Amino acid sequence: MSTASGERLGPHRDLVRGGLVLLAVTNPLAIATWGLAAPRSFFHRYPGAGHHWVSALPPYNEHLLRDFAAADLGLLVLLLGAAIFLERRLVQVALVAWAAAGLPHLAFHATETTQLSTLDNALSLGGLALSALLPLGLLALTRRPATPARTAG
Repeated sequence: MSTASGERLGPHRDLVRGGLVLLAVTNPLAIATWGLAAPRSFFHRYPGAGHHWVSALPPYNEHLLRDFAAADLGLLVLLLGAAIFLERRLVQVALVAWAAAGLPHLAFHATETTQLSTLDNALSLGGLALSALLPLGLLALTRRPATPARTAG
């Protein structure tokens, strides 16, 4: 179905919407709010529960941390906007944007493993991998349904 605002998603819309919201609230929401409100605390305590993934790669830089948090805020708005409107192209752009940010982030951390424990590396890399690959899986669900071939007759 086409509308004035663009083509809507088909049968996988609820799954895609859920994936967009999951991506938005699991990472950008926490990073944007914590990183902008208390950057030094974020640096020293992220992800929490006694783990310190950001401070393992010093030095602290408030400007850089706030820029990263602000970028995540922008991605949060994009992901939630795509989840609300579910317009095919907007959803696709949001997912590609998230993957474009997530894949290099994963690649960097995959090469910088000496600063974290085995458990922290497994948790960090596992989360980053899921965060980088989930949008690609969701992107596959946004393809247009195949149109049946017309038969001559």
